[in-house]
Amino acid sequence: MPAMNEVPARSILDRLRAHGHRAYFVGGCVRDVLLGIAPKDYDIATSATPDEIVELFPNSDLVGAHFGVVLVKEFECAVEVATFRTEGAYADGRHPAQVALVTDPRLDAQRRDFTINAMFLDPAGGQPPGEVLDFFGGRGDLAARLIRCVGSPRARFQEDHLRLLRAVRFAAQLDFAIERETADAMRAEASSLGHIAAERTRDELTRILTQRHPARGLRLLDETGLLEVVLPEVKALQGVEQPPEFHPEGDVWTHTLLMLEQLPPGPSATLAWGVLLHDVGKPATFTREDRIHFNGHVETGLEISRRVLARLRFSHDDSDQILALVANHMRFGAIHRMRESTLKRFLRLPRFDEHLELHRADCLSSHGHLDNYRYAQERLAATPPEVLRPARLITGSELLELGYSQGPLYREILTAVETAQLDGEIGTVEEARAFVAKNWPRD
Repeated sequence: MPAMNEVPARSILDRLRAHGHRAYFVGGCVRDVLLGIAPKDYDIATSATPDEIVELFPNSDLVGAHFGVVLVKEFECAVEVATFRTEGAYADGRHPAQVALVTDPRLDAQRRDFTINAMFLDPAGGQPPGEVLDFFGGRGDLAARLIRCVGSPRARFQEDHLRLLRAVRFAAQLDFAIERETADAMRAEASSLGHIAAERTRDELTRILTQRHPARGLRLLDETGLLEVVLPEVKALQGVEQPPEFHPEGDVWTHTLLMLEQLPPGPSATLAWGVLLHDVGKPATFTREDRIHFNGHVETGLEISRRVLARLRFSHDDSDQILALVANHMRFGAIHRMRESTLKRFLRLPRFDEHLELHRADCLSSHGHLDNYRYAQERLAATPPEVLRPARLITGSELLELGYSQGPLYREILTAVETAQLDGEIGTVEEARAFVAKNWPRD
């Protein structure tokens, strides 16, 4: 179901209130409304119990009965409606051991992570945008552009360790500062990130990398001591010099941050991670002879990237694409010298637009020359798909009929025929058969 917009969300509020329940918009949507940002979705908090919510909205799902959360489906949309609650101690750094449903929104607010996410909004009350219930100074922190924990920062981070990364995400996304006591607690609790499920860490890091100001997010991870816990391979980029004739911007860390800032709004996760990891092999391959060299940094970077992606439990598809971006990012330097077959195979790489975008960011974050980027664009635009990936002139079945058995030679012949075809040396079935007979004669 699509996210619910404000009009149907307000109708849910109105129905809850018409039946005597307190109900408010809550959390991120309130923060965004007060900042003048259109919320992506709306969450509702209410004094109604889950049973009372389901009675009012029969087309609903209990998605978190223990936590009093109901997914209300109205107007072909969906919204989470949660009963006000308090939470007991967190035993595992993620889940509270006890939850109690309450009727007081203040008690609900004090369990939330940050002051700017702990406000409630009645859009029908007071002056636009409505009456705001703000028990912990969230409006003041919005005005001061601060990320501050509700109550004790260390207690909030000990309850749910992922809040450490969420603090960075909100600060980077909103271009806010992290309040001093909150930042101090983040440094003190940084090691807790090692206890978070890899998938949760991966998803939060991906949000940091694909939202506004990803480079600031990386800097904040570093300043709060989180980077060396979750991505020590990226921390290692700091202070690694590069040859100034190619990289006047500075070390590998600076180069990588500049590249992240060059990405278009809302980049894919694979592109963002490809940028982050594309030079991760440089620290291990740094040498200084006549000048600085990074011999084999692509191959080393691939091995390091595989370990990172496996540790963070990336899907096979995403891992393959990120590794392809790392593996191929240096090939643009030879694009003018490539044989036609090599060039066509390069241009037909899956999601080649991401390879192009990484290369563009790479150039603009170093020497600034876009000649190879533009040449790749031009060749891609001028080459129809059927020319990049033409129909085979000879198939594996035909090779079997001609007496060639499957195996290394079989694959060698098929590859060589396609190479000759891509290079324009052969163009018909007859020419392909003659090419095979000449180069691999049968006794």
